[in-house]
Amino acid sequence: MRYQRSSSLFQEAQKFIPGGVNSPVRAFKSVGGTPVFIDRAQGAYLYDVDGNSYIDYISSWGPLILGHAHTEVINAIVDRAQKGTSFGTPTEIETELAKLAIEMVPNIDQIRFVNSGTEACMSAIRLARGFTGKDRIIKFSGCYHGHSDSFLIQAGSGAVTFGYPSSPGVTQGTAKDTLLAPYNNLAYVAELLEAHQGHVAAVIIEPVAGNMGCVLPDHDFIHGLRKLCTQHEVLLVFDEVMTGFRLAAGGAQEVLGIQADIVCFGKVIGGGLPVGAFAARSEIMAYLAPLGPVYQAGTLSGNPLAMSAGLAMLQALNRDRGVYDRLEKKSADLAAGMSSVLDKTSIDYQINRLGSMISLHFTPEPVVDFTTAARGNNARFNAYFHGMLDRGIYLPPSAFESYFLNDALSQADIEKTLNALDELVPALEATNV
Repeated sequence: MRYQRSSSLFQEAQKFIPGGVNSPVRAFKSVGGTPVFIDRAQGAYLYDVDGNSYIDYISSWGPLILGHAHTEVINAIVDRAQKGTSFGTPTEIETELAKLAIEMVPNIDQIRFVNSGTEACMSAIRLARGFTGKDRIIKFSGCYHGHSDSFLIQAGSGAVTFGYPSSPGVTQGTAKDTLLAPYNNLAYVAELLEAHQGHVAAVIIEPVAGNMGCVLPDHDFIHGLRKLCTQHEVLLVFDEVMTGFRLAAGGAQEVLGIQADIVCFGKVIGGGLPVGAFAARSEIMAYLAPLGPVYQAGTLSGNPLAMSAGLAMLQALNRDRGVYDRLEKKSADLAAGMSSVLDKTSIDYQINRLGSMISLHFTPEPVVDFTTAARGNNARFNAYFHGMLDRGIYLPPSAFESYFLNDALSQADIEKTLNALDELVPALEATNV
C-alpha cells in the first residue's frame, strides 16, 4: 500500500489540529504508524487519498448500517439541503423521525433529539438526577458514554487507548458522584447500591459494550441489574448509541428482553450525520424543559439535514427487517472463518460477537470486562491491524473497539478478509507481547 499523501496530510494537520485529528483514536497512536486519510466511500468500501481501497469494518463507528453513500439517505440529504440547512425553529420532519423511532423501540413514549451520543448521555443523566432528586450515578469500567466529565472515570475506547482512564480536567467534586463497578459483576453493583442507599439516581451501562472491544452482558447480570434498579428506585439508563437500531429494530432492549428507564441513541438514528437522542416514558420526559425544571437545549438539535438522513435510514430498516438476518449471517460467517483460521495456529484468541458487532482479542481467557480485555496481547494486535490494513482491510485502530459490519458487505468481501488473515498468520505467530 502507498500512504505518501496521507502521511503528508497528517503532518500538515498536526500544525493546526491537536494531534492532527478531531477524535483521538483516529491518530493511530495505539497501533503506531500514520492514519489513513479517506477521500470517499461507497457501499462496503473506503477509498483513501493515495488511491488505496479498503473493505470497511467500522462503518463510521456504527451508523452506516446500510453501507456508505446509501442512495435513499443521500437523496434525502440533498433534497433537504436544497430547502435550507438550518432554521433554529421546529420542523415537521423532527416529529416524523420521533414517531418512527418510538414505534420501533419498546418502552419509550417520547424522545428528545440532540447533536451527539455524548450530549445524549450527559442529558439523560441530568434528567435522571432531576427526576429522582439524587446525585450519584453508577457506571462500569471500560464503558464509554462520551466525554462529559461524569463519564471520564475508567472510560473505555480512546481514554484507555491513550492511558488516561480518568482525564485531567475532571474535578474531584464530579468524580465523587460517579461510582465505578466492574462490568458483568452484579454483586459489586448490589454492594454499591447498599452502601449509597438513597443517593444513587441512575445506573448507566452499554448493554452490549463496544468500547473495550465487543463485550457481551451475562444473562443473569443484565437481568439482575434491572431488578436491582427497581428495588432501589434507581433509573436504569441504556446507552444504545452503538446498539440502537443496529442489533435489532428495537435495539438491545429488544434483543435482551429488558426495559430500561431511559435510552440514549446516536449513530444509526442520524444516518451518518451528527445526531443523538434520549428517550423514556412520559412521566420522566415531562421533567424536561419547557414542561419541567430540567434544562436542556441546543441550537442545532433537530437539524433538518440530520433528521432527514435519520428518517431515511430508519424507514429503510423498518421496511426491510431482513437486514438484521443478513447481518447476523455475515457476522457469523466472519466469526466462524476467523476461528477456522486461528484454530490451526498457536495464537491465543477470543472472538466476542452479538449481531453485527464483533471483536477479536488476542488473549487465552474469556473477555468479560475491562480487566480481561486489557490483558490482550497489544503487540500482536498492532501487527494484526497493520497487516490487515496493508491487505486492504480497514479495522478499528484500537484493541478496545468493536467492529461494525454493514449490509453492503458481500460474501466475497468476507472471504477476502479471511484470506488476508490466513496470509498474516506467520507474522502474528512470531509476534510476542
